[in-house]
Amino acid sequence: LNDGADTSFFSPVRAKWYDFIPWRRTPSAIALLTTSPLQRLAKWFTTLSPKEKAKIVKDVSQLVLARRTRMCNFLEYKDSKIVYRRYASLFFIAGAASEDNELITLEIIHRYVEQMDKYYGNVCELDIIFSFTKAYYILDELLLAGELQESSKKNVLRCISQQDSLEDMEVEDEVTKIM
Repeated sequence: LNDGADTSFFSPVRAKWYDFIPWRRTPSAIALLTTSPLQRLAKWFTTLSPKEKAKIVKDVSQLVLARRTRMCNFLEYKDSKIVYRRYASLFFIAGAASEDNELITLEIIHRYVEQMDKYYGNVCELDIIFSFTKAYYILDELLLAGELQESSKKNVLRCISQQDSLEDMEVEDEVTKIM
């Protein structure tokens, strides 16, 4: 059967080679919620209106907070999956496409928490409240446009420490200009 479409390996009709790499699939959104439920951090990798985002956060927080601790960390939401993990009083929640690998998304969440633990020294909710820009910066070093950018923990921490030293130098320059 030949309907005129080019079905060779390099045809634009066929999927790209990197579509088959299992770690390529990553979250479409990441949020940190408390048990209250208060949103402490949210990063969206898809374009939605603020009203849609608020509705999704409300729905997902109700679903996640209603679950018992022994239940599975994956659940279905509309046409996607919700992957979450609880660390102390914080829920780290990621939204992913239905065909994405849940375990990889769970590993990304855990990697993010590990990076924050190393940076803050046993991260807690107050660390995220008072220095949320650093929490976003760590997430940006880990994920770019929803895809895993850097898997090396050492490289992420090195970039963060370089950013801190640049900020310290800028503060010192401003202080010397004032004097």
